[in-house]
Amino acid sequence: MDRLIVEFDKALRAVFAPGRSVRAMPGSDVPDAELSEYEKRHAAALMRVNHCGEICAQALYQGQALASRDPAVCSALRHAGGEESEHLAWTERRLSELGGRKSLLNPLWYAGSFSIGIVAGRLGDDWSLGFLAETEHQVEAHLQGHLQRLPPHDRKSWAVLEQMKSDEIGHAITAKRLGARALPKPVSLVMRLASGVMTRTAYWI
Repeated sequence: MDRLIVEFDKALRAVFAPGRSVRAMPGSDVPDAELSEYEKRHAAALMRVNHCGEICAQALYQGQALASRDPAVCSALRHAGGEESEHLAWTERRLSELGGRKSLLNPLWYAGSFSIGIVAGRLGDDWSLGFLAETEHQVEAHLQGHLQRLPPHDRKSWAVLEQMKSDEIGHAITAKRLGARALPKPVSLVMRLASGVMTRTAYWI
């Protein structure tokens, strides 16, 4: 019961509480650029998508760590989750600076990702790590796309996404080092399609 209370508290904090970060926010020393109203709305929408992705990451790693039986895997998942919580804080702050808002569907995204994390964890640590590695590869590609879509002079947002991308690459490397199993192509495709639905929806809602 105590563990369930702790996990529920984590969920509430991830979805509703202001994010916190040990590391300084990337780009905090970069001067604000002059952005048009359209550029601000577009950059804010992209950052909302990334914030939503970090909500999903929190839930996914929480579910996987809860289901894992290997202490080394649990430790790696919690470390990755800790860095993802910093990403959550950075995207939330940048979203606010741009005058944007969080996705209204964050509780739904969290619940769905937590369920997926539990299922992945129950399949075994090698599959769970494979799921983590594939997720991070897709997030890396997604962030690269956003870096190219940002207004070119929005260097503050660029710095945030660039550091996030670097962290995601590290998470995938760790997962492979711990024995991640390559996922079947159909599973990777389904993950990519589901991610596409989330990103397109979160851009607007």
